[in-house]
Amino acid sequence: DFLCISLVNGFTQLRYNLGDRTVILQTLQKVHANGNTWHSLNAGRVGNEGYLDLDGINVTRKASPGMKALDTHTDFFVGGVSSLNLVNPMAIENEPTGFTGCIREVVINNRELNLTVTGSKGGANIGDCDGTHCGYAVCKNNGTCQVENSGFSCSCPREWTGTMCEQSIYCSQNMCGSHALCIPQPSSLSYTCACTLGWTGKYCHNKIKFYIAKFVGNSYIKYTDPFYGKRDLQYSRLSLNFTTNQTEGLIAWMGKSEDEDNDFLAIGLANGTLKVVINLGERISVPLMHSKYFTCSDGRWHFITVVQNQTCIKVYLDEELILFEDIDPQRKYTALNYGGICYFGGFEIGRKVNIVTIGLFQKEFLGKIKDVVLFQDSKKIQLMKAEGYNIHDGNSGN
Repeated sequence: DFLCISLVNGFTQLRYNLGDRTVILQTLQKVHANGNTWHSLNAGRVGNEGYLDLDGINVTRKASPGMKALDTHTDFFVGGVSSLNLVNPMAIENEPTGFTGCIREVVINNRELNLTVTGSKGGANIGDCDGTHCGYAVCKNNGTCQVENSGFSCSCPREWTGTMCEQSIYCSQNMCGSHALCIPQPSSLSYTCACTLGWTGKYCHNKIKFYIAKFVGNSYIKYTDPFYGKRDLQYSRLSLNFTTNQTEGLIAWMGKSEDEDNDFLAIGLANGTLKVVINLGERISVPLMHSKYFTCSDGRWHFITVVQNQTCIKVYLDEELILFEDIDPQRKYTALNYGGICYFGGFEIGRKVNIVTIGLFQKEFLGKIKDVVLFQDSKKIQLMKAEGYNIHDGNSGN
């Protein structure tokens, strides 16, 4: 399998192969070869349908039905490759040759690549394209860059300050402690402090321990499973206790959540009903809901266990089996490759639940979680030793 973008006789071409045949898309207009015109290119695929957009002019084409996943496990190359024999002969029209020109702002699945010495795995024969100290996007938050004798300066919009407009004016005089992030609140011309795990208080100066995690909003826990390398990923299991009076919320997300093709197991609430979603590959997300149970938002403790036995999923609520389904009788994908990452309550600050989960869940979790057990482990995981923000002690009244 491959996905390749190239220049062919002045036209931009997208070629991809999902395992059966190569699909070729070519732009309708040529690229300016004068060396000083920037072009905006959007290319990719949704399932087996490819799209290629150059400066707003779009072409699309579908591959033959059947194959829908791009199975690639190689490095990502920009502008050339380390060895020409890495290039599939079908990926380009002519003999492979390196790109000459400028490339900036490469975004893969909503994540921008850091095209620098420290941000890349390797490279060769790369120079600064802009040639000035301003470069690309030096000034953050729509700041304007001016070249000066000693380097550059940024002219910042009204609500931003700092040498690169990186700091909100509402956080410039903040009193948040060293274990906190300052979150600007423009609507109230103020800020709030987001406390890292183990700290609480208005300015995050108070140290706490907890066994019950209380999620109060803008909260999440990210746990890295130390035993991931030894797990049998065809037989996964996640159990926990939770309580909430909210009808919407993401309780747990077992998976990396970095791009749309990551496997995951998710537990949450939708309209007060328990919702479990599993993706073992190809983004075939199968939502499992049980309409009989509208009692999960009643402020009581509920015990949930989700068991994955290859493609068979069992869901227990308060020790009663409420769902049992084979999500793929064809057994095409049978392992939950979750990357050893588990999120509880939501995702990193700034990452909205409805966007990361592509609408599967609408909001972060507000409530309490305790007694989290992965697989058949004899011990509960220690949530205190994870990373996260805005977690209170669920035992106390705060």
